[in-house]
Amino acid sequence: MPGKKTRVLVLFGGRSGEHEISILSAASIIAAIDSERFAAIPLAINRDGRWLDPPSSAALLPPETVKSCSLEAVDISHQPGLSRGFDIAFPALHGPYGEDGKVQGLLEMGDVPYVGSGVLGSACGMDKDVMKRLFRESGLPTLPHVAVWRGQVRERRAEIERRIGFPAFVKPANLGSSVGIRKVKDSAGLLSALEYAGEFDRKIIVEPGVDAREIECSILGNEEPEASLPGEIVTPCGFYDYETKYLTDSAELVAPAELTPDQTDSIQRLAVLAFQAIGCAGLARVDFFIERATERVLLNEVNTMPGFTSISMFPRMWAASGISYPNLIERLIELGLARHFHARSVRHDYE
Repeated sequence: MPGKKTRVLVLFGGRSGEHEISILSAASIIAAIDSERFAAIPLAINRDGRWLDPPSSAALLPPETVKSCSLEAVDISHQPGLSRGFDIAFPALHGPYGEDGKVQGLLEMGDVPYVGSGVLGSACGMDKDVMKRLFRESGLPTLPHVAVWRGQVRERRAEIERRIGFPAFVKPANLGSSVGIRKVKDSAGLLSALEYAGEFDRKIIVEPGVDAREIECSILGNEEPEASLPGEIVTPCGFYDYETKYLTDSAELVAPAELTPDQTDSIQRLAVLAFQAIGCAGLARVDFFIERATERVLLNEVNTMPGFTSISMFPRMWAASGISYPNLIERLIELGLARHFHARSVRHDYE
C-alpha cells in the first residue's frame, strides 16, 4: 500500500502589491511538487485580506495547474490543535501581510508547521532599513542608506541629496519584486520618486546607485544553512525592474557566475552570515553588488520568500548547483517540518 501523502497547504495571493507574483509562485510550486509524495492544497488570500476556500482559490490558478491540486476542505486556526486537513503550510506570499511575519505569527499561534523563516527573520527581512542596520551591527559590508517616513520627504529632501547624492535608488522599505522602486539621476526626480515610493509604504529608503555587477546567492537550511553557487543577473536596461523580472524574462542569468574562487567563497560566506544575522530559516535569496571600479563585494538585501516562478532566480541557482525544482520543494518541506519539531522541544514552563 502506498504511503500517506503529506498534505501541503500552499498559501498565496495576499494584500500586498506583490499579489500577482504570489499567484505565479504558487502555480509553479503546485505544478512542480512531487504528486506521489505530496498533496498540494491551494488556499488564496484575496486583496482585501479574505481567505478563500480551496475550490475558490484554485479558480485563480492556471487551468493546467488546477489538475494537480487537492480541493478537500481545510480549517486554519490561530488556536493550537484546531487546524484541520493539512500537515504543513507553504506560504508562497510576497511582501507585507505575508512575508513580513504576520502570517508566520498566525501559524505559530496555531502550532502549525510551515516553510520558511519565523516571525523575527521574516520581519527583519521585509524591512530593508532594519535589515541593513543588522548587517552593519554584524560587521557585514553594505551600502549606506537614509530611511525617511512618508510625511518627511519634503523636509528631508536636501539631507538625502547631501548624504546619498546621485544617482540614487528610492525604494519602499517594506516591499519586494522591485515594486515602487525608481532610479533617480538628479535632484529634479527625487521628490516624485520619494512620493511614488510612499504610495506603497510609510517608510522609504534611499541608497546610492553604484556601477556594479548584480550577484545573487541562494540559501537552504535551518541551523546549518548551505549556499548555492552564485549567479549573475545581466539586464538589458541595467536595472533589474519588475517588468524584467516577471513579464519579459529579458534578464540573463549566468549560473554559476564568472567569479574567481575567492569571490565565490566570499559571496557564499557572506550570504550565510547575512541569513544568520537576521534570523532566517528554511530559505532565502541573498543579493549582492560587486562594484566594478573596486571589486568590493557589498550586501544588498535578503529575500526570505524569493519568487518561485519558472523564471525566478532562486530555483534556477539551485538547479545550477545540482538540486532540481521538485527536490528543492521537497527539501523546503522537510526543513519546515524539522524546524517545527525542534521548536516543540523548547520548554514553556519553569519549576
